[in-house]
Amino acid sequence: MTIIDDAPVRTVPEGLTAPTVKVLTDRCAGCQECVVRCPAQALSMDVDTWTVATASELCVGCRQCERTCPFAAIQVSGSPLVEERQQVHIVHPEQVEGDRSETRLGFTSWAEALAEAARCLSCPDPTCVRGCPAHNDIPGFVAAVADGDLDTAHRILSRTTVMPDVCSRVCDQAVQCEGACTWSLAGGTPVAIGAIERFITDNAPVPPLGQDSNVGAGLSVAVVGAGPAGIGAAATLVKAGASVTVFERDAEPGGLLGWGIPEFTLPKAVSDRPWVTLTEAGVELRCNEGVDAAGVERLRQEYDAVVLAHGAGTPIRMRVPGADLEGVEDATAFLHEGREALASGTVPDSLAPRTAADGTTRPATVLVLGAGNTAMDVARIARRLGALPVCVDWLDRKYAPVRPDELAEAEDEGVEVRFSSTLDHLEGEDGRVARAVLLTTTQESASSLPTPQPGSGQSLDVDLVVMAMGYRLDADLTAHVPAAPLKRQATGVPDRRWIGSGLLAAPAPPAARGRPIGTLALGREVALSAAILPEEERVWAAGDALVGPSTVVEAMAQGRRAAFGILERQPRRPGRGNGAGDRPVGLRVVVATESRSGTTERIGGEIAAGLVAQGATVRQVKLADLGAADLLATDLLVIGSWVEGLVVAKVGPAPAARRALAELPGLAGLPVALFCTYGINPRRTLDTMADAIVAKGGRVVGSAAFGRKPNHAPRTVAKAWAKEVSSPVAVG
Repeated sequence: MTIIDDAPVRTVPEGLTAPTVKVLTDRCAGCQECVVRCPAQALSMDVDTWTVATASELCVGCRQCERTCPFAAIQVSGSPLVEERQQVHIVHPEQVEGDRSETRLGFTSWAEALAEAARCLSCPDPTCVRGCPAHNDIPGFVAAVADGDLDTAHRILSRTTVMPDVCSRVCDQAVQCEGACTWSLAGGTPVAIGAIERFITDNAPVPPLGQDSNVGAGLSVAVVGAGPAGIGAAATLVKAGASVTVFERDAEPGGLLGWGIPEFTLPKAVSDRPWVTLTEAGVELRCNEGVDAAGVERLRQEYDAVVLAHGAGTPIRMRVPGADLEGVEDATAFLHEGREALASGTVPDSLAPRTAADGTTRPATVLVLGAGNTAMDVARIARRLGALPVCVDWLDRKYAPVRPDELAEAEDEGVEVRFSSTLDHLEGEDGRVARAVLLTTTQESASSLPTPQPGSGQSLDVDLVVMAMGYRLDADLTAHVPAAPLKRQATGVPDRRWIGSGLLAAPAPPAARGRPIGTLALGREVALSAAILPEEERVWAAGDALVGPSTVVEAMAQGRRAAFGILERQPRRPGRGNGAGDRPVGLRVVVATESRSGTTERIGGEIAAGLVAQGATVRQVKLADLGAADLLATDLLVIGSWVEGLVVAKVGPAPAARRALAELPGLAGLPVALFCTYGINPRRTLDTMADAIVAKGGRVVGSAAFGRKPNHAPRTVAKAWAKEVSSPVAVG
C-alpha cells in the first residue's frame, strides 16, 4: 500500500495538534468527491497517477474529505483548527418572581457577530442546510453578516423562512442546523448559526411581505390554524397573489407561539410580529372560529383549497390513581393561565402561598410531570408566580430530550428536576390533590424504556400537579388526514446526494447531544415531501396535523411546502373553471413503468406518444423513481408493469411494481390509468394494481393489458384515457 503524506508545516495554537491528511492510493479512484468538497483547498488531483494529492499545511481538520470519500481512501488526524465559539449572553434575573424579561440576549455587538461569522467555512456542500428543516441558505446569510450587510442577509432568509426572529430564539439548533455543521460532524464546536440569525433580526427588522409573483392569482385558500404551519402556508400563498383566509379557534393567532412559549423565551412583540405582517399583506384572519371535521367539508365547497394546519391540541394525561382529583391539570391550561397571570401581575389561587395552622406561610408546591421543553416552560412560569416547582421524568438525565441550556436555566432559577423518577399515584384530601407517591426508575440505554423499581416509593406533598408530557392529535380532524401522524422516518437507500454529503457518515456528533443528526434530518425530508401533496381532493396538511407534535421550524417549513403544492396543482372548486398562473395548456401526464426486458417501457413510450398527440405534456419515468414532485405536477398518472407468475397460479404484477405501489403516498383522488404487459394470461393483475391505487385514494380511470399480439393499440388506449380525464379541474 502506498501512502501519500504531506507533513504539516503550519504553527498551531498551543494544546492543538496540526491536522495531517493521508491518502491510501490503492483505494483512491480519482472521483474527486473530496477535492470539490474541501473548503480549504487542501486537496487536488495528481494528474500523473490520477489520485488525490494533499497539502496538509492548508488543512483545517474539518474531515469533510474523510466523510465523503466513497472508498475510505482518506484519513485525517489532528485537531479541528477553529477559533473558540462566541457565547451568547444569558441573563439570570436577580428576582425571578414576576420577571418576564428575556433570559437569552444573543450577540450584543457587531464584534461578536463578525467573530462568529468568521468561523464558518462556507462549505461547497453545506450539511448545515440539510440539517435545517427550512433549508435556509446558512452560508449565504452568514457571509452577508461577515460583509456587514443585514439587508442582504434578510433577503436570503426570506427565500425559505417567514419567521427568522422566532426560529432563531426557539429552535433547538443543536440537533438541527448546528448539529449538522461540519465542525460538529468533525467532533468540534459548531458555528452559532442561531445566534447569527437572531443578530440579523435584532438589528434589522424583518421586512414586510411583498407579492413576488402572480402564480396564485385567482386562488382562494382556507387555512385551518394560525400557528407556525398556518403562518408558513399563508405567507407563501399571499406572496404569490392568492386570497387567503385563516380560521383560528383561539381568541388570538399564533397557536403555540402565543400561549405555549413564555415571554422570557419569546417576547410577545416577536411572537405577534408574523401575524401583524400577514394581516398587513392582506391575509384575512378569523379568530374564535374553530373548524371541525364537518367544517372542513364546508370549507372545501367554499374555497379552492384547504390547508389543515391545526396543532396537536389534546394533552397526554397519565392514567394513575388520583389523576381525577381537583388540582390536577394539563400544561395547556396552566400555560394559558400562567401567561395571563404574569402579564397582569396577579397570582392564581392554585399557586397562592399556603397558610399553615400556626399562621406561617409557605410557597405552593407544583409537581410537573415531564422534564422536556414544555415542562421546563411550566416550571419556570410557576417559579415566576412564586411557587416551588418540582419536575419529574422517568428518563435518565443523560437520555432526556430536554435542551441542556433550558435545563440549566431552569435549575439556576430554582426549579428542582428529578430524573429517573416517575409518578405511581396521587393522594387527596377533601377531593383535592395533596400528595404524590414517586418511584425510582432505572434505564440501561437510550433505546430502552425505564423500569420503575418496586419498593422505592417516596411521598411528596403537593398543591398542584401539571401534566406536561406532550400532546397528541385531535381525533375529530384526523379523518381528513388518514396517514397522520406520519412517521418522520426514511426507508430504503438514501438519495445519493445525501450519502455524498457525508452527513450520514457522522451519525451522533457530541455537539448534537449524541443524537443521530443525519437520520433525523433525512426523516424530516419525508414529512416535507408528504406536505406538498394533498391528503384528500383539494385538502393539504402540514405541521402537527400531518406528523403530530413537531417543532416550530418544521411546522413552518411544511406549511410552506403545502402552499407550494397548491400553487403547483392550481386546484379549483367545482364550477370555478381551470387553474390560472403559469400552468401549461392541456393534461400533464406522468407515465411510470416497471420494466425488465424493455417491453413495458416501450409500450409506455407508445402510450406517451398517443397522449402527446392529444395535446398532453408527458414525462416518462421508472416506477421505482416516481416521487412527490412527479405526482404533484400531474393530472393523469399512468402506471405499467409486466406480469410475473406461473400459468395457473401466483400471477400478478412484478414484485418491484407491488412494492412501488405499496409505497406510494396518498393520491387524493388523482386519476390513474393502469396497464400491464404479459406473456401469459394476466388474470387479476390489473385488478390487483387497481386495488392498490384505490387503497391510496386514487381514482382508476382505465386499464389495458398488452400481450404479444395486442387487441388494441397503445395510442388508441391513450386517446380514450385522455378523454376520460377531460379537464384538470377533476384532479384537485
